[in-house]
Amino acid sequence: MKGYPSNPEERPDQVAVIEGDRALSHRQLDERSSRLAHVLRELGVDEGRRLGIMLPNRCEFMESTAASAKLAAASLTLNAHLRPDELAWILDDSGVAALVADEELRAELEPLTVGRDLPVLWVGGDYAERLASAPASRLPYVWPTSWPVIYTSGTSGRPKGVVHGAMAAPEIMEMAQDNLSAMWGYRADDVHIVAGPLYHAGPAGYANTTLYVGGTVVLMPRWDAAEFLRLVERHRATTTFLTPAHFIRLLELADEVWARYDRSSLRHVLHAGAPCPRAVKERIIAAFPAAEIWELYGMSEGGATKVSPTEWEERPGTVGRPWPGVQVHVRDPESGAERPPGEDGLIWVTPAHGRFEYHNDPVKTANAWSDGAFTVGDIGHLDLDGWLFLTDRQSDMIIRAGVNVYPRQIEEVLHRHPAVVDCAVFGVPHDRDGEHPVAVVEARTAVEAEELERWCRERLDPYKVPSRIALIAELPRDPNGKVLKRLLRDEAWAHTGRKV
Repeated sequence: MKGYPSNPEERPDQVAVIEGDRALSHRQLDERSSRLAHVLRELGVDEGRRLGIMLPNRCEFMESTAASAKLAAASLTLNAHLRPDELAWILDDSGVAALVADEELRAELEPLTVGRDLPVLWVGGDYAERLASAPASRLPYVWPTSWPVIYTSGTSGRPKGVVHGAMAAPEIMEMAQDNLSAMWGYRADDVHIVAGPLYHAGPAGYANTTLYVGGTVVLMPRWDAAEFLRLVERHRATTTFLTPAHFIRLLELADEVWARYDRSSLRHVLHAGAPCPRAVKERIIAAFPAAEIWELYGMSEGGATKVSPTEWEERPGTVGRPWPGVQVHVRDPESGAERPPGEDGLIWVTPAHGRFEYHNDPVKTANAWSDGAFTVGDIGHLDLDGWLFLTDRQSDMIIRAGVNVYPRQIEEVLHRHPAVVDCAVFGVPHDRDGEHPVAVVEARTAVEAEELERWCRERLDPYKVPSRIALIAELPRDPNGKVLKRLLRDEAWAHTGRKV
């Protein structure tokens, strides 16, 4: 099997990973991950087991991922910002055999390992010493016989563990990586900036695809918009994976900051993770004139559609047409009947290969699948030519006096106001109408809520206008920059004495 996730045979001396002033070649990444694999085997990680990784974006994260691939084990990447009860549940649910974790997390993690027979290798602690004393014999890359579990937050309840069973053989995995790198045009001379946390599937996936073709990944320990532009110039970066939240923070930078850095090397920007407001995308396309701004619609459960900047400008707002081998359907949420072009319904995706399951949850798995297609509850429609447009998530939909109101449509209108940085719209209980939409807005300049309300009334049907618009200094976000709408909704509902 071709080297994965590094490429020591074809590109041994090419720099594989850069983190600040640290750099590893593909050969060094291969050598260090072999040593780590020997250490992990002593800790009980072997074929069919799972290795938990709880690290910030640093070289040891990539070493751990590579080491698990050398052991035919599966990596389980963990969000360091999880609450202790969520993390404890994931550790038990996943059956993880050992952890590689940041020394700075020891005080939080050690109580969770008590009684779980869970060995931990501490980066910043015993990690370096254990690697130095480990056997130097090279272990080749193999493919896991136990599939990675990707835990996705979902909209309520505990995180869902997504297990992909599509890649049942190494040759299928190699074919999938070849297809993925070809689809996005990734090359061996690419320099890819990892702007989001590696515990998310998107940032990790496209970093590993870059390494697979022999390229270089530059790790950002944390997101900073000006630092991103500096790294693009310093490393002559060619590709990156971003989210709309990253776009918004970049567009907040002053003109003199943009003028300070040369960004002409960047040729390919891929974005996903959340719907991108039309006004934001128009501005980011203008901000990176040398780059193609591609968008994909997908989820931990699987990829669905993609759209180039030219195609998007021809059909503003679309998230594209299906990936090769993938089919997209829009069905009535109640009857399951196919919806005609232009009519909203529940989005179903027929994947190109196999199917996933929700770990230890056969009921949730069964509910997600129908006739070979799956849904995660997104709402949208297809146009006459088969281009997909997202409306909202089914769980975010507001029902006002029996009429469906989609928050994303209201958010799109607010984003077009020049004072608005970002916003979140959600429903709150109303005694007569059931629910009313409210908006929480982060503004870049002074603006009154009344002005924003007038802006909405001029552009929306009356029943879609928020009944209240609150201004906030900064919206709550996760480490990837995504707005935590759940926190805003919980705070607003707390005053009502209701949860449904």
